[in-house]
Amino acid sequence: MSPLSDLSHPSASVLCVLSASKQFAQEVLQCHNEYRGKHQAPPLKLSHKLSREAARYAESLASTRILKHSVESSRGSCGENLAWASYDQSGKDVADRWYEEVKQYNFSRPGFSSGTGHFTAMVWKSSKKLGVGKATASDGSSFVVARYFPAGNITNQGHFENNILPAKTTP
Repeated sequence: MSPLSDLSHPSASVLCVLSASKQFAQEVLQCHNEYRGKHQAPPLKLSHKLSREAARYAESLASTRILKHSVESSRGSCGENLAWASYDQSGKDVADRWYEEVKQYNFSRPGFSSGTGHFTAMVWKSSKKLGVGKATASDGSSFVVARYFPAGNITNQGHFENNILPAKTTP
């Protein structure tokens, strides 16, 4: 029996974890791109480098069980969304929760607000790449980190107007 067909073999479980995390990242990416399409933002591409960095930070959060943003200097010019739940969250759960903030966003007065920052990071038109990482803490809670390149939520004059567009209405 090969190690990969024997799920009790250590490398098989690593392979399963890697494919599960890739599947999770693909689900988060797909949801992001569906929401971005509604707001006339081009689709994001999944970055393996950003996903590795996001996964590493998710592991760090899970080990401390404290949800806090990484130090900006450690993520270069990337933006970051975080999510925590007491259960194993699906990629759709996470993306839907972040997107829910659209209900609070005032398109007639564009700008940053802590209550809408997850939504605006998701649909920021100028962002091109996404990295996603997820880790489970010892208590079963899960931590998700999304990294966006280039970062959104730039507060300089005109950036929100040019990057956060209202949802298209379907005829």
